[in-house]
Amino acid sequence: MELNDVLKRLPRHLMDLVIDQPYNEYTAQDHALWRYVMRRNVEYLSRVAHGSYLEGLRKTGISIDEIPHMYGMNRILKEIGWAAVAVDGFIPPSAFMEFQAYNVLVIAADIRPIDQLEYTPAPDIIHEAAGHAPIIADEEYAGYLKYFGEIGSRAFSSEADYEQYEAIRHLSILKADPYTSPENIRKAEEKLEQINAHIGPPSEMQLIRNLHWWTVEYGLIGDLNKPRIYGAGLLSSIGESYSALQDDVKKIPYTLDAMNVGFDITTRQPQLFVTPDFPHLTKVLEEFADRMALNNGGVDGILKAIESNHTATVEYSSGLQVSGTFTEVVIHMEKPVYLRTTGPTTLNYQGRILEGHGTEHHHEGFGSPVGKITNSSIPLERMDDADLTHIGMVSGHRCTLHFESGVRVNGKLQEIIRKEGKIILLSFIDCRVTFRERVLFEPSWGIYDMAVGEDIVSAFSGPADPDGFGLRYRIPEEKTHKIIHSHKNQRLHKIYQKIRDVRNHGSGAKTLETSWKEIKQHYPAEWLAPLEILEILHKEKATGNGLEKDILEYLNNLQKNRPELNGLISNGLKLLA
Repeated sequence: MELNDVLKRLPRHLMDLVIDQPYNEYTAQDHALWRYVMRRNVEYLSRVAHGSYLEGLRKTGISIDEIPHMYGMNRILKEIGWAAVAVDGFIPPSAFMEFQAYNVLVIAADIRPIDQLEYTPAPDIIHEAAGHAPIIADEEYAGYLKYFGEIGSRAFSSEADYEQYEAIRHLSILKADPYTSPENIRKAEEKLEQINAHIGPPSEMQLIRNLHWWTVEYGLIGDLNKPRIYGAGLLSSIGESYSALQDDVKKIPYTLDAMNVGFDITTRQPQLFVTPDFPHLTKVLEEFADRMALNNGGVDGILKAIESNHTATVEYSSGLQVSGTFTEVVIHMEKPVYLRTTGPTTLNYQGRILEGHGTEHHHEGFGSPVGKITNSSIPLERMDDADLTHIGMVSGHRCTLHFESGVRVNGKLQEIIRKEGKIILLSFIDCRVTFRERVLFEPSWGIYDMAVGEDIVSAFSGPADPDGFGLRYRIPEEKTHKIIHSHKNQRLHKIYQKIRDVRNHGSGAKTLETSWKEIKQHYPAEWLAPLEILEILHKEKATGNGLEKDILEYLNNLQKNRPELNGLISNGLKLLA
């Protein structure tokens, strides 16, 4: 993969999710689907989308005539400080948002099948490239997207959220495969319904995903009575971009209340939210961030870390960050007084592991008190050497720390670690830690490293130093299905390729006539290839002949006999006009 300056900054745990764009696997029919959608988008969205849409297509290197190549996009995207990578379908929400924080668009490499042209339940390159990319050319919106990524990637998920993500990914993969049996889709839908019915109170990730859905994916902007489209889900859905602006879809002013409105990813939305402008999006997001454990910490933050059952970080008021899987918090007088992790843990400061305090040192976990010590008006973290001596703490000597909570630490002080004038860590040997009658640490367990800080000021998902921690996203075992086309469909794709070659390389009346005869004889429900032939005839001013008349009559009959194709064909004919 060709890296631009933006991609070179990506941490390795995100690069694990990146795949090579399978560009040579796109069929000529795939390119025809792309052309049809993009030509309709430009014709319609130029009238109803946010003003930056058309200019954004140019700035981001999105071609109208063929599926964009990631290499070409990245050479252009770097000019506005962004990049794009290909991934396999849905990736974990936290990873998706972390990519955004690094100014990287995540693009699902596959393209929807022709029977899902107007709406697809799965992410695809039309949605990602034609939907997300153009609007980031607007600086205010790009800033919002980056900020959303920074906040969203720190939001806590619940254990049920991870299960729900797997079920949604599985269902979208099945629905995107035109050869999946209805029975398998039904079973996947039932499983997702069962998970949703028992998912419990919404997590931070669920709430912020709602905000993401109603803005980044399905947002409207401007006047409530006559809004314009900026959400990628609408910009890439030629069916829903039209229906979204109709009166039967309720339009609601966008506020923080949108976080409580869920969504169904597999169907069209019954209501949409309208923001007056892009700065308002950031204002609402800041309101949400003010409620997060990221900015509040405390007991609630630690409990969210425990409930996630995944790697998380809590930060003491001294600045020390503890990263690991949190399994316990001791609470006294509604405040945390002792916390514990199990398994690999790191101690960090400002997002970097402290030397000697990586997972190799804290491989079995970590425990430490939180709170004030007794008989001192000076917080322990702010004490200088004289203050420590005054309370009997001298390096190399045995001492006892009494916390107001009742936690007691007794041991020989071995090391004091300070950062920016604050004590962040004390290390003891031959140490015993107790809370009332409970023993929390025994001398036989080795060196006792004690975090210093009166409060937990922040808690967030993931490790403070991802690379140092060795963070890796689990690569989904179930891959997006590689479509195995029948022999008949492979023949159809060859016809599409012949038509494409005529368009790209000049006249070929004989080829078009031969292709049309084969379509008419063997593919009686085919509608897009005939439109492609008509487009070439119009371009070469070869209309008015028997070939055009025959195709138009065929399409007219198809509209009468196949009502579900009526809109697709009618709109295709309007493009020719």
